[in-house]
Amino acid sequence: MNTRETHPSDLTEVKRPSPSRPGSGRRSLGAVALAATVPYLGLKTVWLCGSHLGIPEGSVLREPGPFFNTANAVTLAMDACVILLVLVLTRPWGIRVPGPLLTVPVFVATGLLTPILLGFSGQLLVRALGFGAERMGQAAREPFLDPWVFHVVYTGFSIQGLALAALFVPYARERWGRAWRGVTGERLPSSTGVVAAAAAAVGLAVAGVLVYRAFGGAAGLGAERAAAYSADTAVVSAVHAICALAAGAGAVLLARGGTLRARWPLGLAWIGGAATLNWGAWLAVAALGPQLDGGEGPPATTLLIYAGQMITGLLTGTVLIRFLTARRPG
Repeated sequence: MNTRETHPSDLTEVKRPSPSRPGSGRRSLGAVALAATVPYLGLKTVWLCGSHLGIPEGSVLREPGPFFNTANAVTLAMDACVILLVLVLTRPWGIRVPGPLLTVPVFVATGLLTPILLGFSGQLLVRALGFGAERMGQAAREPFLDPWVFHVVYTGFSIQGLALAALFVPYARERWGRAWRGVTGERLPSSTGVVAAAAAAVGLAVAGVLVYRAFGGAAGLGAERAAAYSADTAVVSAVHAICALAAGAGAVLLARGGTLRARWPLGLAWIGGAATLNWGAWLAVAALGPQLDGGEGPPATTLLIYAGQMITGLLTGTVLIRFLTARRPG
């Protein structure tokens, strides 16, 4: 029997989601999301075909090799999955897609796109406020990509993130709305509480190091990486620190229960856990290959940050699954 509490305003009959055709608003959002994939898919395609569009002379990407070619193919496929997600979220048959086949890619998309959306927006803001955007020691570093490539790609990613969120929230409300109805309710088992506490502890440690880096801390970094510090890198570190804190806070709030509306800790755990797990894994994999700037690989302290992000995300995901399982009808 399910014993999770609900708010009085939520004591209404929960109807099965209707497979009726989504409205024009959702179809328009789907079109926007699809259009936002074009720049990235186009660039990856021409690069795989041997073009040097957006790649300056001297860049390591001029002669990418097997690792970068594989990375380009994988990321091309990943962004192409956005097209499938849009179809699922905007077509009548999408309501019948098995839950795991949808929630897993949405979790990955949330994790990868959220820090980009927040980080790119934050970088634009600090530049608008007059803070320097150029990395110190830039002249000593080899070129990587033309500046316009980053603006085009990250703008597209940001639009994708916003459009997918606007599509997924109403879809999830129709299909799984009971998961965040009411309050968090009863405390989860003590074993889950231990997992949540561990997620918060690791997340806090990771966030502490990232905040230190955001304010220019260079302990554990080589001279070259320390010289690359700028307002842009500070924003990126701050965003990942926020995600780690959100993951730990969401896990603790879900595990302890109470009268807090469930949607808030669920949102923290979902977004924070997805961002820490997926970006930690993504950066760890990237660290195994040749470096984009031709320099040495990341130091041990940076690898520990990636590991901490993955651990935080995995622990938070465990609490999230336990919470949602407990809210299934008994």
